[in-house]
Amino acid sequence: MIGLLGLVSGCGSGSDGGGAAPASTTTSAGGGGSPAAGGGTMVEVKNFSFMPASATVPVGGKVTWKFDDSTAHTVVADDNSFSSPPLQGGQTFTHTFTTGGTVKYHCSIHPEMIATIVVK
Repeated sequence: MIGLLGLVSGCGSGSDGGGAAPASTTTSAGGGGSPAAGGGTMVEVKNFSFMPASATVPVGGKVTWKFDDSTAHTVVADDNSFSSPPLQGGQTFTHTFTTGGTVKYHCSIHPEMIATIVVK
């Protein structure tokens, strides 16, 4: 019985290790709104789409994409100014927009997923 208790107590040690995210991501509690660190705009990657499909941010503004779908997706600017690795399961990717203009982006895994960031 004691051996079984020792086994059970060690089982949960890896349960919180699933949040290993790349260094370029920001951890954000909650499912929407602005990220807590530094403000910004949140785009959800869900149901094979970017929501919202168009967002406007100021020059110097940050956009955080939260990946919450059943499969991995990427965020890749059409002009190659930024790209994320494949992410999923609550992971996030943040990019700061330093120049004005319109940036179209897509998922390199699912090219039908397209969206736009307008930087003013």
